[in-house]
Amino acid sequence: MFDRHSFKDTFKDRLASFAKDIRDKASLLPPGMEQDHLLQKARQTDIALQMDEWLSSPGLQPPK
Repeated sequence: MFDRHSFKDTFKDRLASFAKDIRDKASLLPPGMEQDHLLQKARQTDIALQMDEWLSSPGLQPPK
């Protein structure tokens, strides 16, 4: 059975790997809707990476 706590890679590593895989798949496709859709997913993943870095930054303080 799948154990949710058995990941060895961090969330950040998995997101980066996912974005790279999507870009690799998109590069193999001819220009069109499917390629655009994959590139949009890659951009969304990049945004998620940036948000994760921002949320986990030491400079982020809770509201007072």
